Amino acid sequence: MALLRGVHIPCRIHGFTIDKKLQKGAVTGIVYKNAPQNIFHSWVEVYLEKVWYELEGFILDKQYLARLQSIHADCQGPFCGYGVAVKDFRNPVIEFERNHTYIQSEGITRDFGIYDCPDDLLQEHHQEMSGLKIFLYRYLGRHLMNCNIRKIRDSK
Repeated sequence: MALLRGVHIPCRIHGFTIDKKLQKGAVTGIVYKNAPQNIFHSWVEVYLEKVWYELEGFILDKQYLARLQSIHADCQGPFCGYGVAVKDFRNPVIEFERNHTYIQSEGITRDFGIYDCPDDLLQEHHQEMSGLKIFLYRYLGRHLMNCNIRKIRDSK
């Protein structure tokens, strides 16, 4: 949002939670087991030519998505896992061509609505975890998740 606003593109944030099953595969083992059932998330909306566009499809890079599609070549419809929850796994709407983009929209469990400022969203809604779980996620869990995603992305 700071970059968009820095170049004078109006934007806002839309908060929600996703079901943890959406992360299964990208997050594994003890990290997945201890993850909250509903994970706080958001997307950015931009105002362009008198239309608000929801931009959620940029979360995953194309190489990672292509690798997932290769690994799950038999999937021809809806898909949920590895950070993806879409109706059409073969053709997710992730390219912005004056349209909404989504990669996790089918995993939304609770919608918090739209906020002009991320701080306002985070003041009202945030991920509820114990101090210990926050510490473990910050210094271990997210690194294990990123390592697993790199392995998936780079596998042949």
